[in-house]
Amino acid sequence: MIANLMWPSVFNDAKYLQSLLLIVVMVMFTIGYAYLTYQENKIGSMLVWPYIAWVSFAGIINTAYYLNA
Repeated sequence: MIANLMWPSVFNDAKYLQSLLLIVVMVMFTIGYAYLTYQENKIGSMLVWPYIAWVSFAGIINTAYYLNA
């Protein structure tokens, strides 16, 4: 949650490598949550899958910014 709150300010300051690392952390923690809760709460786990896809897409865009900045 903290990484999610930090990301916009880091990205808007044009610190693209740091914001990319924050996205990697967000994706890793969210995948970990989805994996650990899947057996007990399949619906709760599946509800975060679109968020994982969205953050991964943001990571692709962030990588493009980093490579072209």
